[in-house]
Amino acid sequence: MAILDTIYGEDASPKYVLATTALGFITLYQLYQTIYNIYFHPLRSFPGPLLHRASTLPWAIQHAFGIEAFATQKLHEKYGPVVRITPKHLSFTDPRAWRDIYGHQVSGKANTPELSKVRAFSYTIDALPRSIVSADREEHGRLRRGLSHGFSAESMRQQEPIIMKYIDLLLRRLHEAAELKKPINAEAYYNWTTFDIAGDLIFGMSFKCLDGSEYHPWIAFIFQTVKAAAVMTVMSYCGLHWLVQVMYNTLGKNLAIKNAEQWTNVMLNNRLNNVEVGRVDLFEGLVRKKEEWKLSFEQMGANAFILVLAGSETTATTLSGMTYLLLKHPEVMERVKSEVRGMFKSKEEIDMTSVMGLKYMLAVINESLRLYPPVATSLVREVPKGCPGGGVNIAGWHVPEGSLVEVQQWSVNHSKDNWEDPWAFKPERFLEESQKDGEEAGRNVLEALQAFSLGPRNCIGKNLAYAELRLILARMLFEFDLALAEDSKNWIERQKAYVLWDRIPLNVYLTPVKRG
Repeated sequence: MAILDTIYGEDASPKYVLATTALGFITLYQLYQTIYNIYFHPLRSFPGPLLHRASTLPWAIQHAFGIEAFATQKLHEKYGPVVRITPKHLSFTDPRAWRDIYGHQVSGKANTPELSKVRAFSYTIDALPRSIVSADREEHGRLRRGLSHGFSAESMRQQEPIIMKYIDLLLRRLHEAAELKKPINAEAYYNWTTFDIAGDLIFGMSFKCLDGSEYHPWIAFIFQTVKAAAVMTVMSYCGLHWLVQVMYNTLGKNLAIKNAEQWTNVMLNNRLNNVEVGRVDLFEGLVRKKEEWKLSFEQMGANAFILVLAGSETTATTLSGMTYLLLKHPEVMERVKSEVRGMFKSKEEIDMTSVMGLKYMLAVINESLRLYPPVATSLVREVPKGCPGGGVNIAGWHVPEGSLVEVQQWSVNHSKDNWEDPWAFKPERFLEESQKDGEEAGRNVLEALQAFSLGPRNCIGKNLAYAELRLILARMLFEFDLALAEDSKNWIERQKAYVLWDRIPLNVYLTPVKRG
C-alpha cells in the first residue's frame, strides 16, 4: 500500500483510487493497441495515414457523418490502389480486386472459401430475421435460385404491363405539375414511381405514392433510419455490437418501427392471400417455395422488405443523378434527346424492346452509374480463416486472414488509374464504336465499373434496373424539355453518402414538348 499512498496520497478515497487505476489501465491498453497496430499488425506493411493505421476512430467518425466514401477516395489519390483505412481494413481501386474479393473463387484457387459479409454492415440487428442480403452462403444460394426467374429478362417482358402502368401515371403527374409553371422535385417523383412499381411487383399492391404525390409512411420510415443505421454500423464495427442489440431491444422498438412492421405484414398478407396463383412477378419464386423451404412469415417479410428497398431506391438514385448530370452537360443532353426523339414518333412506340436500340442512352446510364454510384461504399468482406497460405491474393497483394477488404465504388469509379479525366461526364467511354476505332481504347478500364457488383452476391435486380432506367428516361426526354433550378446547383456535391445517399431535392423545370 506504500506505493499507492505515494501515488495517490494517504487521504485518497477507495473510489478515487479505483477510478484512476482503471483509467490508467485503459490508457496503457490504448497505447499498447496503437503501437501494435502501427508496428506489429499483420497489415502493417500496407500504406495509409498514421491515424487510420493506429485507430478505427477516424473511419468511424467519417462513416457516421456520411463522408467516409469521399475521404477514402482522397486517400487513394495520395497512397495508390490499396489503402489501409482502419487497422484491420483495406480499400482497393485496382479492378482485379472486384473478382478477387467478390468472385466465386479467390484468385482462381479451388476450395478457397468465399469471403463472407461482415456482420456490422449486413446484419447489425440480431433479432431481425435473415434476408437474401444477410443470409449465409447456403441459404443465400437457395433464396437466389428461388428468385432468379422473377428477375430474368424473360420475366421482365411479362411484367412490362405493370411497369408501364406506373410510368404512364408518372408522366401524367408530371404534365399536371408542369402546368403550374413551377419547379418540381424530380428525385421525389422518381422515388414514388420506383417504389410503386416495386410494391406491385413484390406485394401485388402499390404504395400509391403517385396517386397522392407523396411518400407512403413505410417509405418515409426507411429514409428516417438511414443516419441511425450508419451509427449502429459504426458501433458494431468498433466492437460494441452487444450495445447495439441492447439499444434496439430497449429503445429501437418504438412506434415508428412497429408501424413499419405492421405495413409490411399487411402488404405481405395481401401478396400471400389475395394475389392469383401463378402470377409472374419478383416474389413468385419465394411464394412457390414457401412450404417446401419452410419459410416463416417473418422470413418472407424480411426478403420482401429488402427487395422493395433494393429494387426501388437504387434505381431512383440513378435516375436522379442521371437527370442532374444531363442538365449540367447540355451537349450530352442534346445528343441523347436527339437520339430519343429521332427514334420515336409517339410515346406508344416506347417500350421495353424498342429502348434497347438507344445506344447513346445506355452509355449515358453507365457513365451516370460511374459518377454517381447508388451504393458508394460498405461492400465489405472478411478474409476467412483456413485459406491456403494463411490468406488470399487480392490484386497482387497477399492479404492475411481476418482482414476486412472492399472495393468502394466511389473510389474505384473516380480513380485516375482507371479512367481518363475521371471527374468528367463522358458517356463516349462506353460506346462500342469509340472502343473499336481506338478513340477511348486504353484510356479507360471499363471493367472497373461494377455498379451491380459481381460474383455470387451481385445485384439480382440488374435487368429490372436497366429496364426502368431506359423506359423512364426515354419517356421524360420524349415528352419534356428540362432545366435545372438555381437551388439545385452542385446537387451531388451537397449530399452525404451512407449505405444509401441522403439525397436532397432535385428541382427542375419541365416544359412539355409541342408536336405538330
